[in-house]
Amino acid sequence: MVKASAPPISTEGREMRFRTAGDVMTGVVVSVGYATPAGDAAGLLAEHGVGGLPVVDDDDRVIGVVARTDLTRYRAGPGFSPVCEVVTLPGRRTVGELMSAPAVTIRAIDTVALTGRVMAARGIGRIPVVDEEARLIGMITRRDLLRVFVRPDSELRDEIIDDVMARALFLYPGPPTVSVQDGVVTLHGCLEREGDASVAAQMAARVDGVVAVVNRLTGRRAHAPE
Repeated sequence: MVKASAPPISTEGREMRFRTAGDVMTGVVVSVGYATPAGDAAGLLAEHGVGGLPVVDDDDRVIGVVARTDLTRYRAGPGFSPVCEVVTLPGRRTVGELMSAPAVTIRAIDTVALTGRVMAARGIGRIPVVDEEARLIGMITRRDLLRVFVRPDSELRDEIIDDVMARALFLYPGPPTVSVQDGVVTLHGCLEREGDASVAAQMAARVDGVVAVVNRLTGRRAHAPE
């Protein structure tokens, strides 16, 4: 007699929530319009201590970004070190003439991991966050990303237990034991199937802030024959 057994773990229909750009962004953003004088934009950069400003149209849609380097020049001479100063712009040029366009943006619903990849690929230190209508709703900087990825081990362990093992895979409380040290997750225990152990490790690795996963989970057997 062949004993029937439950099917292997499937993640279909079991959503695991990852941090999004909307979760970590700064919601109060200083922006400028296309016709904003360049001198005014330079003043805002200095006042707020930021490296760039999103440029928006009348509907708050992001149409470009103006950076400090767009508004400054470097001067060096005898006895001087290179310094950064606001350019004297003839005819009061506007932000629209100097901005970089189209702007690189990220949607509020996109994951923090995707946000980091986009910023790294484009070599930028800050990125505007937009809604589904491309309207500006926030800003993310490298510092914001570091707050997500440099996380306490105890916080990572709790998230893996609650979101991965319990809510997504229904494995906890149960055989898996989760330990975390310096961002490295180690999984111990014996599950029903080898495939279940692999899925659990893969999902743990996707948690924001996890550096690596040491998978010491085992399975009692391979998938049951059909």
